[in-house]
Amino acid sequence: MKLIKKQISAKDGSGSVTLLPQSPEDLWHTYNLLQTSDHVRCTTLRKVTKESSTGSVTSNKVRMNLTIEVTKVEFDKESLQVRISGPNSEESQHVRMGAFHTLTLELDRQFTIEKECWDAIFLDRIEEACNPDVVAEVACVVMSGGLAHVCLVTGSLTVTKARIDMNIPKKRTGSSAHGKAIEKFYDAIYRAVLNHVPFDKIKCILVGSPGFQRDDFFKYLVAESIRRDDRVLIKAKEKFVLCHASSGHKHSIEEMFSDPNIASRVTETKLVKEVEALNRFMRLLDTHPDKAYYGFGHVQKANDELAIETLLITDELFLSSDVVTRRKYVVLVESVRERGGNVYIFSTMHVSGQQLQQVSGVAAILRYPLPDLDELEDVAANHEAYAEYESDDDLTEEERRRKEEVRMREEMKDMGF
Repeated sequence: MKLIKKQISAKDGSGSVTLLPQSPEDLWHTYNLLQTSDHVRCTTLRKVTKESSTGSVTSNKVRMNLTIEVTKVEFDKESLQVRISGPNSEESQHVRMGAFHTLTLELDRQFTIEKECWDAIFLDRIEEACNPDVVAEVACVVMSGGLAHVCLVTGSLTVTKARIDMNIPKKRTGSSAHGKAIEKFYDAIYRAVLNHVPFDKIKCILVGSPGFQRDDFFKYLVAESIRRDDRVLIKAKEKFVLCHASSGHKHSIEEMFSDPNIASRVTETKLVKEVEALNRFMRLLDTHPDKAYYGFGHVQKANDELAIETLLITDELFLSSDVVTRRKYVVLVESVRERGGNVYIFSTMHVSGQQLQQVSGVAAILRYPLPDLDELEDVAANHEAYAEYESDDDLTEEERRRKEEVRMREEMKDMGF
């Protein structure tokens, strides 16, 4: 993403930003920047109808600059396009005020977004999108049996470039059908890797499978690249890393990034750090649940106790059209950062983000164990009740009895009853 122009008021955060998307990931960042009631200006094509003095009607498509007030935002995961709809909000020679139009934001075509308030999450998103060092692409190939996926993984996207699904017959004595099917399957993966992987940009190519299928495929790839004299593959041979994956499905990619040996090869990628944090949270949830909280209410209370070490949150929570709902998550993120905590914003276009979304989309790893917060509130209430009767002076018999009951309840609770 290229930042063309930035005009944001330091007083109230209002203003506009002009951007130029240069990769499919930039369009995903754009989708996360847009909200209803924003104003977006870019070039578009619109059919214009004119009627002459003689009554004849002619129509043709005209390229023009339009500014619309956003009422609907869509992101197409297949074509990687952002479509926004809304009424025209500025005078135009060809389009009347209030007329609805749909804009498609495209690569290498700049656009301007105007907001009433650019909060910290929006500004962080722009900084991430415009920082070329953050983007460290990794290609992944997962296979099992006759199923394989070839994907490109960036900081915010896991894009499926090819899916190969073939029927592999079982090995039979005296039959060569199994060997021919495997060779055909490997050839399809070979061609998919050659056609879809940008070898000049990627850091490494992860090849994963259960068993030894990955080793057999890599031997086939090396021998075939020499036979066909595919120089690109021959030069990129050192970028291939073989690792374990439980299946040929897309979700197995996360397993490969969890491997410490693999993580050391791609330490600069945002996804590796997110997967590591999510795995740590899941382990704590099993072993030390009082150090792993999830759900906005519990995480917020833990933050009030200054207990959050790492906050995990999905970008989907910031897409709420309700300003109040979005604001409470923005305030939580800012508060954790101010108190020295780490914040990871997970993309729901990654498997890790989808997993986090299943546990409310917000979770926290704590600096120190906190018992159940509801229990803490009950204990505090009991202490307050007990504090009312700290002095025995001037107490009636009934008040002394109530004080003794409170003391006994606390002792029994301490003993586990």
